Amino acid sequence: MIAHLTGKLIQKQPNAVIIDVGGVGYELIVPLSTFYDLGETGSEVSLRAYTYVREDALQLYGFRTDRERKLFLLLTSVSGIGPKLAITVLSGLSAEELIDAIRQNNLVRLVAVPGIGKKTAERLIVELRDRVAPLASPAQSDQSRATIGEGAPSAKRDDLVSALVNLGYQRTAAERAIATAFLEEPDATFEAALKSALRLLSR
Repeated sequence: MIAHLTGKLIQKQPNAVIIDVGGVGYELIVPLSTFYDLGETGSEVSLRAYTYVREDALQLYGFRTDRERKLFLLLTSVSGIGPKLAITVLSGLSAEELIDAIRQNNLVRLVAVPGIGKKTAERLIVELRDRVAPLASPAQSDQSRATIGEGAPSAKRDDLVSALVNLGYQRTAAERAIATAFLEEPDATFEAALKSALRLLSR
């Protein structure tokens, strides 16, 4: 698997680039964030890469930073999101914006990305909220701790209710579902409690 490429940029388009590495041209599909970050044609560039293999195709995806590559892999781990849609997400939102949108349960921000519907956005929030935390910048982590009140049960409950309200549920119904979720599992993590509440609300 190709994980990293360094060479001369010989072609550059908004959705793809070609890099000459030792006389071999590699075409990589890239998000707009990476495209904007690259130099002019003829310059030396280094990209993190992901090799996507399927029966009828072999595709390379390129990223300017390791954080973008990790976000791409997290996105494609969510049901309904393939490599193409993951690139669209990273083109519509910067790494900082995407992490913030997921951690703050910002459904409106996520569904504004072409191809992301409400159900897909909900899955992103539920499945990735805790998993994107290690990729947050120090400033984002500090803000999150100040907002959530790390470890305080009442703050966690308020945050969960807010998440459900942002997902479109009525506050009263959300509060009941969260209360029931914690009755069933008092020490549930944020993600487990949110999944439980969503399951209750879908009945």
